Amino acid sequence: MQQSSTNPRGQAPISVIGAGVAGAWQALLFAQAGHRVMLHERSDAAMTQSTSYWAGGMLSPYCEAESTEPVIVRLGLRSLKLWRDYFPQTPFNGSLVVAHPRDRADFERFARLTTGHQRLDAPAIAGIEPSLEGRFREGLFYADEGHVEPRKILPELHARIRSCGGDIHFNSDVEPDDVEGTVIDCRGLAARDKQSELRGVKGELILIETAEVELKRPVRLIHPRFPLYVIPRGDGRFMLGATSIETENRGVSVRSALELLGAAYAVHPAFGEARILEFGSGLRPAFPDNLPRIAVNNEKIAVNGLYRHGFLLAPALAELTLGYVERGTIDNEVMQCA
Repeated sequence: MQQSSTNPRGQAPISVIGAGVAGAWQALLFAQAGHRVMLHERSDAAMTQSTSYWAGGMLSPYCEAESTEPVIVRLGLRSLKLWRDYFPQTPFNGSLVVAHPRDRADFERFARLTTGHQRLDAPAIAGIEPSLEGRFREGLFYADEGHVEPRKILPELHARIRSCGGDIHFNSDVEPDDVEGTVIDCRGLAARDKQSELRGVKGELILIETAEVELKRPVRLIHPRFPLYVIPRGDGRFMLGATSIETENRGVSVRSALELLGAAYAVHPAFGEARILEFGSGLRPAFPDNLPRIAVNNEKIAVNGLYRHGFLLAPALAELTLGYVERGTIDNEVMQCA
């Protein structure tokens, strides 16, 4: 961290554009700090057009170390504390990584590249997830990880913003140049008018329902093509994800559906009899390096490029933005100042 020569802006009014998880956390931390906050969202309160609506909501910085840069882990660990502090009801039951014997080499590679886990044998797996008894010989248990349900936590974030004195305007399609004062742009792909490097990476999900399987935490199955996440949503519902496809075509492909459903069946055969409730996809905003960026240009601040780590990174990025506005603090790994 270093101190910028920019004068702190004190209690200037803050306009945040985009009420997905990135913008909502920005608005919440600024409102909590006593700033006058106005949050603009171009869609309605249901947020079905938001990328966040179609997210998995996994808070798994230790697991992400297998395929991402150290800065993601650093920010993710900070975000875990912020989720706990602001939303103590967040399920922190850990996450479980498993693999079938044929994928043993990939399983061991995953273990080498990550920390924060405990190896479990078959009886220990059955002890924490009885539905998986006899299914896997060994697992990796990341006890400090958690998960949120995006479609529940987004309304809670919005309610908390209002309780802290912030205003939210849905169906408000504004751009940064339309608003005076300090503006925090969290529009995702819509911000390509200002950040042309952004691209969309499609993530697909399937929501299923069954009473035959119970899980207390996300289960990640090591897979030769892509990892499968089975995330419990309560009331017998499970989210299956997540693909990362370099396309901006929306919708779930037949191939992805077959692979997700087949991998879920490999976790537990009872998923083969589950009822499909929903197919869906979202376009995650990403820069070429797949790393987040806070771009500062005078009073215009753009927070973008969260890729598939939106719920994991949003709290920590909001804290960095608040630190810059109030104290001029700069995180050199994340922030760029014009």
